[in-house]
This record gives sequence, structure tokens and C-alpha cells, in this order.
Amino acid sequence: MDANLQKLIDTLGSLNFSEMYGSDFLLTWEKTRDELDAVYTVADSLRRMRELNISTKIFDSGLGISLFRDNSTRTRFSFASACNMLGLEVQDLDEGKSQIAHGETVRETANMISFMADIIGIRDDMYIGKGNTYMREVSHAVREGHKDGVLEQVPTLVNLQCDIDHPTQSMADMLHIIHEFGGVENLKGKKIAMTWAYSPSYGKPLSVPQGIIGLMTRFGMDVTLAHPEGYEVMPEVEEVARKNAAASGGTFSKVSSMAEAFQDADIVYPKSWAPFAAMEKRTVLYGNGDDAGIQALEKELLAQNANHKDWCCTEEMMKLTRDGKALYMHCLPADINDVSCVDGEVVASVFDRYRAPLYKEASYKPYIIAAMIFLSKVKDPIATLKALEAAQHPRWFQK
Repeated sequence: MDANLQKLIDTLGSLNFSEMYGSDFLLTWEKTRDELDAVYTVADSLRRMRELNISTKIFDSGLGISLFRDNSTRTRFSFASACNMLGLEVQDLDEGKSQIAHGETVRETANMISFMADIIGIRDDMYIGKGNTYMREVSHAVREGHKDGVLEQVPTLVNLQCDIDHPTQSMADMLHIIHEFGGVENLKGKKIAMTWAYSPSYGKPLSVPQGIIGLMTRFGMDVTLAHPEGYEVMPEVEEVARKNAAASGGTFSKVSSMAEAFQDADIVYPKSWAPFAAMEKRTVLYGNGDDAGIQALEKELLAQNANHKDWCCTEEMMKLTRDGKALYMHCLPADINDVSCVDGEVVASVFDRYRAPLYKEASYKPYIIAAMIFLSKVKDPIATLKALEAAQHPRWFQK
């Protein structure tokens, strides 16, 4: 067996992740450290097998259902890539072309799409208090359908971004960090600055910064959250971060200056997001069908954003980081000054210097999603990885 693959399988054998079999992946802080490490290890194993031209298809047939209630490029294609890598076909659920538009219930929709589905991936990040709740309703409905004998199997639900967390993004970000710093054992004490940054748009979800502070605090890192007054994230997620830091030996702190957050940082993640209070207000306005109220709120928030154009990742800001060489990260697409907008989250020179690492950061997401699926659908992941390697079935046949 390939030495790198053998090492990964040995690592997997040292972890306790049996509870992941048959379980959904909704929030990273619902998983143990061993379970998170298992996802990283399986993701790296699948990537290594692809490099070795070994097929990783564990399904001969089946569907991965994708439901995106918000626009997506990277996550949409990552989900499709992950399903294909494991042998599943993907079918998008277009709510506008379904009976959902005619009042079909969540229970009925969940069962009707799941007769031969093994995976359901949902992105529902627009409205506070709605997305994660909806995902749990779908999960409950399909489990009930299986119990009643309607469904032959229980589809695994993967959170592709909700109002609370973006686990596939934060997990991919962490795997990128693990590789950049030479192993998870080297992360303790490393400082990561999760900072707000200016954007000419107002409604970016809170789930990325929340996902970062909720996950990075699990690894003994020093996590700093920075934002102007009024751009708070969910208080319950801040509490999760505080508890995680206390348990891991790391720290979680809040500052109101991008410069203070960048000072001696090993990693910086400048990213715009909407104020939590405003997102709550927007949810109510949408629920009431108050178009005039929504337009007024948008105007108010754009004006509020414009007061903080100095919250930008500039060359001067990067010089404040450790040795001036912090790893710059972003979930993409970034708002780049004088490229995608006049004023934005990052200046072009910084973004261009980190373009290749940013693309590598994004490249981990298909493998993270595939690993989440793999660990939920495979009863003995170690034996299955060994069998895939032993079969040596080429992914790409060449004479």
C-alpha cells in the first residue's frame, strides 16, 4: 500500500468516530474532536487515492439531492463533485418547479424526493432562525419515513450552509490550515483573526464568521473576532467559541479594530457579514411580505457599511501580522478593490499574492463533503478504504 495512504488509515484507526455512521452533519460543534479529525483524515485519504488514480466509488447507483435556496458556485460544484466521486448522481431540487410552490409540506417533499436518495445537501442561509430549523425538519421527516417503511434507507443530510454555521466551508478552511502549518499538532497557540471587512453589499450571511470561531477554537488556537460596533454575530455562537477555547487550551477574544486583530496574527480572514440584529429584522420583514420595509432596511445598512470603508485588508494591515507573512484566507468570492468594486474587503495586491493558496483552500471542499458522506454511509470506513486501495480500480482508464 502507498505509504501516505497507509499512514492516513493508521491515523483513522486511532480515532473514535463510530457515532458518525447514519448521522447528519449540521453543526461542527455537535461533533467530537475525534469525529472532526476523522473527516479530515478520510478527506485526505480520498484525495490521495484520486492522485493515485484509484476509484473511490462506493455506490453503484443512488442520488444526491441538492437544494440551494441561495446562490452558490463553489459549494454547489463541490457537492456535485463529492457525490460523483463516491458514485452518486446529483439532482437539483428547484423549488420553483416543484409542488413546494403549491404548498406541499416539508414532510411530504422530504419523503417524495428520497425514495432512492442517499444524501440530501441543503443551503438555506438567508433568514435567521429558519435555515438550520428547516434542515432538522427535513431530517426528522425522512427518518420518520424510514421508520414507517416508506423509505428503504435514511438519506444523510449535509448542511451546505445555514443561518448558524457553514460546516463544509469552515472544515475545508481548517484542512487548508492543517496542511499549510504542517499538521494539526502545530496549530496550538496560532493566532487567527476573523475580522469584518467592508463590502458594497449588505446581506452577506453570518454563518462563515460563526463557523470559523465555532471550529477554530476546537484546536487550541488563539481566535480573535473583530468588527465595528453593531456588527455582532449570534451571542450563542460566541458562547460556543468561549467554551471551545476553554476546553482546548486556546483563547477567544473580541476587539473593535482590524489592526488590533491583525497584530502578530498567523492567519487573517477578513470577510464582510451583515449585523445579526439587522438579519433578525430582515427575517421578520420577509415573513410579513413588507417590501417597503426591506428596501428601507437595505438602504440603512448600505449607509452603515459605508461608514467603515477603512476596514479593508491592505498591505499596511498585512505588515502588522507575524513577520508580515500571515496566511490570508477567504471563502470567495472576495470584494477586491478596483477589480470587483471600487472599495471592498481586500486590495488587489494582497489578493493576487495569495491567489494560488486561496484556490487551494477552496479545493479541499469537495473532499470534505465526500468524507462527511463516506463516514455517514460506510459502517467500516477503514476496511472500505483498504478494499478500495486493494481493488486498484482505475478512476481514469488509459491504455
